[in-house]
Amino acid sequence: MPLMVDEAMRLLCSLSEARKMKAAVKHAGRGALLTGAVAFVGGLVGGPPGLAVGGAVGGLLGAWMTSGQFKPVPQILMELPPAEQEKLLSQVTAIVRHLEWTDAVQLTMLVMGSQALQEQLLALLVGYVTKELQAEVQYGD
Repeated sequence: MPLMVDEAMRLLCSLSEARKMKAAVKHAGRGALLTGAVAFVGGLVGGPPGLAVGGAVGGLLGAWMTSGQFKPVPQILMELPPAEQEKLLSQVTAIVRHLEWTDAVQLTMLVMGSQALQEQLLALLVGYVTKELQAEVQYGD
């Protein structure tokens, strides 16, 4: 049976929920920009001492910004644009194409019953999140 996009997303969501996966997109570019901007303003206002203070404050703000906010991976998957979901669909299909299933529930049960399939799909998911979304993956609470 051909796999549909919503079924593939539900499968990946079930797997990532079972592992309690979360991801945080780091905003390094914004953090660097903020650091530079605060240092610049500090230099304009306070001269050399203001530049030092502005750089320190900007660095702390930049570090705080790049720490990222973790979101559950299932939420991230459901918010992906259709083109990205299609990309994931083709990769998931390559992994589960040899399975015999009639609906998404049965497919999910087959995958959850196979450690090898879970590991393949998790590797796919972690690779996608880290490379395509440039996010950091975390497991558990």
